[in-house]
Amino acid sequence: MTLENNKDGAPELQISSGSDIHSSSTSIDAVTEDFTNMGVTIDSICASCGKEGNSYDMNICNKCKEVKYCNAACKKKHRSKHKKACDRRVAELYEEALFKDHPPNEECPLCLLPLSYESNRSNFMSCCGKVICDGCSYATMISIGMTSEGKDLCAFCRIPDATTNKEHIRRLKKLMEKGNAEALNHFAGCYSQGLGVSQDDSKANELWLKAGELGYAAGYYNLGCSYMHGDGVGVDMNKVKHYWELAVRGGNVLARHNLGVTEHETGNQQRAYKHWLIAARAGDKQSIDMVKNGFVDGFITKAEFANTLRAYHDRQKETMSDMRDKAALAKMLR
Repeated sequence: MTLENNKDGAPELQISSGSDIHSSSTSIDAVTEDFTNMGVTIDSICASCGKEGNSYDMNICNKCKEVKYCNAACKKKHRSKHKKACDRRVAELYEEALFKDHPPNEECPLCLLPLSYESNRSNFMSCCGKVICDGCSYATMISIGMTSEGKDLCAFCRIPDATTNKEHIRRLKKLMEKGNAEALNHFAGCYSQGLGVSQDDSKANELWLKAGELGYAAGYYNLGCSYMHGDGVGVDMNKVKHYWELAVRGGNVLARHNLGVTEHETGNQQRAYKHWLIAARAGDKQSIDMVKNGFVDGFITKAEFANTLRAYHDRQKETMSDMRDKAALAKMLR
């Protein structure tokens, strides 16, 4: 096993075929040497007593995950000495995760183009649990039309749209049984607005929390909004920030823009513009407007503004198509 450079110049691991395993060139010593050259260490040192041990068998600090101990007793003994450095490192790791650039937008399952962050440009389908862009829904409508009962067909599964709140909720419950987190989020919205069920903010918040825990970041965002407006809970800006930060770490751009607003209102301009720069690079229109203001006011450099504006336009272009433009025009003419 050797490290070689591939055609792009990046290190590439080459592993010998099974027929060469017993040859002198692939002996255990040679394999161990290769791992050493790669920077892989097998043994580690206990941070408390200094004893060497196998890294796979050692206790790891539960918080920072960066300090190892030979046993639980050493971990407990060293806790007071490690606490300050551990808390500092945990805070650093949290900040690194919070201010990471957002991943590319989720794609429409039909046209495979990234979905827009604007919620009115796509629809969650309670029949199949897919999020379909307006362009694909519009293309289905003009090519297939409606059922004989006058119902639109889902662009993905071709099932007629639900025409009553009762039917919509029945479909959402079916998806929730399969663990669909976005269905939980939409069902929470039904409780929040009293659509097909009795209006219940507490139940909505419970479902939003569950949706967030299952990986749907908008659930955390909506729960943060509840704490901001006092819907079913007391107003608590610390919890607003907590849940919006969880939403941001899950990829929710709207939560990031709003975090920028709250930081701006409390005088933390550096953090505010840091949030807006990331959200703008992800394609958020509200945030690019704030970045423009920050450039004019001297909070953002010319290079930062130019790079962010370029990234913003690139993300916007990724979400555009002729059919989506036609769908938007059709909406305006209704």
